[in-house]
Amino acid sequence: MRKQLAITALLAGSHFALAGTDIWFTPLTGSAPVVPAATLGEHASPWVAPEGIHQKNIVSLREVEDQVLSPDQSIIRVPGQGTSASMFDMLSFDPTGSYLFIPHETPIGAGCTRVSLYDNSSEVILAGDQQGAVGNWANDYGAFDPSRWTPNNTLFLAEEWAGYGRVVEILNPLADATQIQHRVLESIPNVAHEGINFSEKFKDTIYFIDEFNSGSIYKFVMKTPGDYTAGQTFVLSVDSFLPCGGNPAQDWNQQPAGTARTGPATWVPLTDKNGVPLPGISDPFADVGLGGRRAADDAGGTPYGRPEDMSVSRSNNGNEMVFVAVTSENAVISIEILDERPRNKPSVATGKAIVRTMVSASSPKNVGFSPTTGTFNSPDNIALDALGNVYVVEDAPNGSATGGDIWFIRDKNSDGVAESLDHFMSIRVNGSEATGMIFNPANPLEYAVSVQHPTSTDLAVVPNGLGDSVWMFNLTHIPNQGFLKSLQKGTRNTNQ
Repeated sequence: MRKQLAITALLAGSHFALAGTDIWFTPLTGSAPVVPAATLGEHASPWVAPEGIHQKNIVSLREVEDQVLSPDQSIIRVPGQGTSASMFDMLSFDPTGSYLFIPHETPIGAGCTRVSLYDNSSEVILAGDQQGAVGNWANDYGAFDPSRWTPNNTLFLAEEWAGYGRVVEILNPLADATQIQHRVLESIPNVAHEGINFSEKFKDTIYFIDEFNSGSIYKFVMKTPGDYTAGQTFVLSVDSFLPCGGNPAQDWNQQPAGTARTGPATWVPLTDKNGVPLPGISDPFADVGLGGRRAADDAGGTPYGRPEDMSVSRSNNGNEMVFVAVTSENAVISIEILDERPRNKPSVATGKAIVRTMVSASSPKNVGFSPTTGTFNSPDNIALDALGNVYVVEDAPNGSATGGDIWFIRDKNSDGVAESLDHFMSIRVNGSEATGMIFNPANPLEYAVSVQHPTSTDLAVVPNGLGDSVWMFNLTHIPNQGFLKSLQKGTRNTNQ
């Protein structure tokens, strides 16, 4: 069965569906009210969702630590960290949909848990030694935020706000936990990593971001396709940003009036093809001080307000589209990649792109349906379904009494500018945020979402609390059966 699923997933990843369908559900009309920790609302149905979407818990801290499922399970908890003790973050599936990988965004001792969806077991396959607490990061990691299954069947993890801003590759993520091998990719610059993703069109390209209030957007072009250890790094610069007086080192909201951060853009090199910094560019691989950020400033990279997660798709004209959640600006931008590189020729030195605002807080909501009182607040994570539709997950609740939301970006013509922002789901778990939404590559009718840092993670406050958890959603019973049939025929690789 697993071999057959792998073949199915491989075939699915070999074709591509263009992004954009019409809305397929009746949108919500408001954000969820928050429920107290350790109540039925948190344990059984923490999400408010459209009709027909079923939710179930896959794994939680309580299930593992209380040995509810199995006495030999393991998961990461860093003692004395309160609600940051475990911090489930952005999820990844293996191509067969058999395993789910959970990175832990803990201040020290960060690592990764592998969950088997066949037997509901979990085990830690990587964990730091927690010596980062005294400044020793040689065998420790902090704040693993992104998690990405790679075309080489390895797994990327990367540090966001703790550690050195490194990308770590688990080389054999399906091996026995005692045999796991990993390495730090010294070829990818040190930044506050969150969004990191592979090009669908160019097999030598990885996109990544710096999650900061003057954070830039980057691409890494491998010297040899499939080899992540050597290559050239570029930063995106909107063509009119510098001529209008833009300052790359300043926060996005400190830019001079009239400074453009959308429109035609150019990928500006930071290194040569061997990864050597170009003249006038700081060392982007410096551990201390996040060298990639300084290098981007030196090259005139355009800053955005905490660009976080990203996904990759195609527009209806065939060009690649990169979607980026820009948290501090309450916006999602789309980047249309204009490179048209022949597959049999080396990578070009630079390339062109167009940056557009896809949605913002002022975008029309629930067009054609009852309005929502929900506000678009701090978009963080991006997900794509099998038809290329874009979903965006908010970073945190809208207030102490109102839960955070997940939105559907209605872009039927896939031009990177939405016609409507539709209220999809809302979380009602006290103190939590949703993160890591991802569709199952082997079953397009399923998607998973993490619940991060709920009040119930802090056992000193909520004894025997459910804690950080992962929930699986199933669309089989939604009213729109036509959408279901289309989704089942969808052929894109949804590990995005």
